[in-house]
Amino acid sequence: MDKASYYLRRERHRLIILAVVSLALIGGALYLQVFQHEDPCPLCILQRYAYLLIAVFALAGAAARGWRGVRIAEVLILLAFGCGFDALEPVVDSLPLAKLLPSVFKVSGLCETLYPPIFGLLLPQWALLGFVLIFVLIARSLARHGQYQRA
Repeated sequence: MDKASYYLRRERHRLIILAVVSLALIGGALYLQVFQHEDPCPLCILQRYAYLLIAVFALAGAAARGWRGVRIAEVLILLAFGCGFDALEPVVDSLPLAKLLPSVFKVSGLCETLYPPIFGLLLPQWALLGFVLIFVLIARSLARHGQYQRA
């Protein structure tokens, strides 16, 4: 196997890990909602959409045959980020997944509701940390692609 194929395969594995982590974060949010009774605010729901898009794009990139498809998927991952606030509740609740899966994507809480911290960080801080890490890692990966293709 040549070096370029090795790097492409490694990048695909990273995208699969990113998809699994993104879906696990959504699962964690659902656990907090269902079992800890921490109702999601509009920002929480928008974050769920963002993590879902990140997972879908990461899986699409992992399935891509070449660097072009991986690059496109990674750019889409970077574009998947968003934010919101309580005034967005009607907009968020009118999105298609809110009608299809209301227990997962329908707003039932307020952004200003404080829940107990997890390992010293509040939920919005954890979400921000996750988004920043994903953004930095994907941006770094995109910057390396040219180097991998020349290898």
